[in-house]
Amino acid sequence: MTASAPVSAPTLDVVAIGNAIVDVLARSDDAFLAEHALTKGGMQLIDAAMAETLYADMPQAKEISGGSAANTLAGLAALGKTCGFIGQVNDDQLGAVFSHDVRALGIRFDTPAMTGDVPTARCLILVTPDAQRTMNTFLGASQFLPAAALDLDMIRSAGILYLEGYLWDPEQPRAAMRAAIDAARGAGRKVAFTLSDNFVIDRHRADFLDLIDNGQIDILFSNEGEIQSLAQVDDFDAALARFAAKVPVLVSTRSEKGAVAIVDGVRYEAPAAPVAQIIDTTGAGDLFAAGFLAAHIDGRSVADCLALGAAAAAEVISHWGARPEDDLGVIRDRLFA
Repeated sequence: MTASAPVSAPTLDVVAIGNAIVDVLARSDDAFLAEHALTKGGMQLIDAAMAETLYADMPQAKEISGGSAANTLAGLAALGKTCGFIGQVNDDQLGAVFSHDVRALGIRFDTPAMTGDVPTARCLILVTPDAQRTMNTFLGASQFLPAAALDLDMIRSAGILYLEGYLWDPEQPRAAMRAAIDAARGAGRKVAFTLSDNFVIDRHRADFLDLIDNGQIDILFSNEGEIQSLAQVDDFDAALARFAAKVPVLVSTRSEKGAVAIVDGVRYEAPAAPVAQIIDTTGAGDLFAAGFLAAHIDGRSVADCLALGAAAAAEVISHWGARPEDDLGVIRDRLFA
């Protein structure tokens, strides 16, 4: 299946659909993770009761608006791209924090807040001294994003629809993202998808393979473990080969080993950007996607897309939190000077 010819020039660069989450970050040690039976470096979904218990036990924490797709948009906006976000918050304090933060970046966010007893989502992130982040996510209101909340005109107006794999897990957002894919492809737009995490792949592998096999994904982001999980093989190159002919732009990050992109069957590789000190790996993949997409939108070479992705990822892992702090535009201009 191929997208229709574009019906008009896009007025936004990227519209993303993802979890509207506030991140709660705290420094931790391995003993704390063991005490709470947490898998180091992974992400698990937790219920409201565990969210309260874990939050109460966490060391002093810092609250920052997050969510994988929203983090990517933050990077894109910092690189001068026009963006819109679709995600569900509650009409509560954290919902107000999230809404303010995303709009303050210049990102369009018009999804109506829900009311009731389901609070805004939060992700409790424990960062160990080796900079590994262990994420414990209470999806809250974000998992109730209905298809009716979609702004289909905004989706059709964007050059790229960017979808967060994490949000494929709950039923309502999954239906909403399917409707969004139909709207984007009907308008001749590109669809980008990030696999997010192995647990999501394990639960929805058949869906993801179906999207790929039916040509509904134009740009696929993953890390090394995720693409191998999707292909159900232990060899990275074999995993890439499984999908290279089915996805026009296939991108996979490999932490300190850099990243690989296969575009129209041609393989490109790039090293990781140097980092003086890795503080917190939260958001590394999100910001890599932001840098890659920004260069892609600008029509730059695949090598440049990989380089800007690596540079954006390096910036975000050099400090706490999953949003850029340094001027990514300056980093881009220095990189391409």
